[in-house]
Amino acid sequence: MDRIDVLEEKVAHLIRAVEDLSDVLARREKELDRLGRLVGLLAQREAEREAAGGEAPEANVRPPHW
Repeated sequence: MDRIDVLEEKVAHLIRAVEDLSDVLARREKELDRLGRLVGLLAQREAEREAAGGEAPEANVRPPHW
């Protein structure tokens, strides 16, 4: 193989690696968006519960089964 063939092969592998990483990044972005929406919904639900007069459990209270 001459130098050009070797370089073309390396470039092809690098292009493939970049495309694979791009796909992974796109999936992670979708997952982060989904989780962000979920956190927002949970925060909204908690705010509504607190506004309705629900009390948060105390941190140092043992659960009833202890």
